Amino acid sequence: MSELFDLKGKVAIVTGASSGLGVQFAKALAKQGADIVIVARRLEKLNAVKVEIEALGVRCLPIKCDVLNNDEIKATVEEAIEHFGKIDILVNNAGIALAEPAEVQSDETWRRMIDMNLNSVYFFAREVGKHMVQNKYGKIINVGSIHSSVAMCGMPLNAYCTTKGGVLMMTKSLANEWAKYNITVNAIGPAYFESEMTENVVGDNSFQQLVQAFCPMGRIGKNGELDGAVVYFASDASSYTTGQLLSVDGGWTAL
Repeated sequence: MSELFDLKGKVAIVTGASSGLGVQFAKALAKQGADIVIVARRLEKLNAVKVEIEALGVRCLPIKCDVLNNDEIKATVEEAIEHFGKIDILVNNAGIALAEPAEVQSDETWRRMIDMNLNSVYFFAREVGKHMVQNKYGKIINVGSIHSSVAMCGMPLNAYCTTKGGVLMMTKSLANEWAKYNITVNAIGPAYFESEMTENVVGDNSFQQLVQAFCPMGRIGKNGELDGAVVYFASDASSYTTGQLLSVDGGWTAL
């Protein structure tokens, strides 16, 4: 059974890998033997993550990239392929969470959320997908959210929910288009985990009350509880699984 989850000889690229869930995803794949390309805007943080990943016995290439810039996305994919010779796995993790009530939400906030959480996911998948189509193999893992499926009472997340819902339908559509090339496209739907992006939210008393009300397990996720999902979708264990959202949410979306 263990060979199903073995990633030795594979090359994975993880976006938004300078902190938070991106680092967790990169380390989880590295522990299974994959060489890792880590991508983000903050090169100094990427270099620190590189040290941690290489300590796991694999190779790691940090690349500075603003995923809002299509030219930088293309250059990043080209550099990764030139360095490692291929890309087998893409974890499309980069994203932001800006919360404003819909009736007062600025045009800038809406457009930034769409550009960051939806457009950049598509453009990165498209550029990596071109390479995977040629190779007739690939594993694309988009990072959605529980808010790909449900909204939340008490929090103004209209733009965020819209983008994460779009990620789910993009995942299904790309899965259908690229299945004939032996490419699987799936999504992970995390609930709330401690990260740089959520640090101002998860410690708030009112948020803790929401967790108690909406999460059957009554808590946020812990470090490492997403590892199984990303390794599953990246490995041969998921060879007949595509177009799916796996919610890792303590039962949140089961209510």
